Amino acid sequence: MSQINPIQVRRCLHGADYPADREDLVRVARSNGADAAVISELEQIPDHLYRGPDAVSQAVTHR
Repeated sequence: MSQINPIQVRRCLHGADYPADREDLVRVARSNGADAAVISELEQIPDHLYRGPDAVSQAVTHR
């Protein structure tokens, strides 16, 4: 299970347009200055379209 706080992930994804795939989310997180741990977690979530921040948080915490 992930050690990353879902709130931290949401902050890093501020401004993301949904639906978004994994690549889009990683790009937004990088542009928002996310740390390496958050980027790493996002790179490991399943690669499909996420309809909103709740879906991303769930994917990160249930990995």
